[in-house]
Amino acid sequence: MDTSFRGAAKRLDDIDLPRLGAKIGVGEDELHAFIDVETRGSGFDDQGRPRILFERHKFYKYVPAAKRAAAVAAGLANKTPGGYGKESEQYPKLLKAIAIDRQAALYSCSWGLAQIMGFNHKLAGYDDVEAMVAAFMADEEAHLEAAVVFIANCNLDDELRAHNWSGFAAGYNGANYKINAYDRKLSEAFAKWSRIKDTPWPPAAPAVPVPPVTVTMPPKTDAPPVPATTPVEKRSIWQTIGDLIAVLTSKWG
Repeated sequence: MDTSFRGAAKRLDDIDLPRLGAKIGVGEDELHAFIDVETRGSGFDDQGRPRILFERHKFYKYVPAAKRAAAVAAGLANKTPGGYGKESEQYPKLLKAIAIDRQAALYSCSWGLAQIMGFNHKLAGYDDVEAMVAAFMADEEAHLEAAVVFIANCNLDDELRAHNWSGFAAGYNGANYKINAYDRKLSEAFAKWSRIKDTPWPPAAPAVPVPPVTVTMPPKTDAPPVPATTPVEKRSIWQTIGDLIAVLTSKWG
């Protein structure tokens, strides 16, 4: 993988939210609330790269011991969290960390729309962090699907279905979630999206066209219509008697 971290950078489609939410029994309102709180509205920065936050205390943890001193000296590793800096500083930090140890650097960032940590790639459904990052470069749908898988694997789907915002925030953001009021923000975002019309899911099946019925008419003709039965000629009783006498006369002479 190159170090530009630029891919197709495709945004979410409207249908992605209800489709992916259905996998864990929630609607798009719950996922909208989750996205509102965990991101700033996009999984990509202004250069089309997945949004990241480089966390120096994670780099301290994951960088090999033989390289840790160099990471600390570069200001990239520290036992304590903090020192995040501006958004514009995140990729420069990542690239410097990659020069020391690529895997540890990728592990030490939170990635994309839902800010999935690199070291959580397996919980997000990826065998390795490189595969996760490559998928995140391509499409926000991959960001959200990874978040849904992560939520299910961390047993937080029950909290999301029940709208237990404090329980969900504690599980997703850690014990200090109240410092940033994640539970209140989730509740407010859900209330907002609940007032907005959802994208139908599952989508309505297309109407099946009814083939036209072709009626073949018999060809026109000038001949008079043929009656259903041939009428029987009506004869008077005297005509019948005369015919009988004629037969008898011819027989007996």
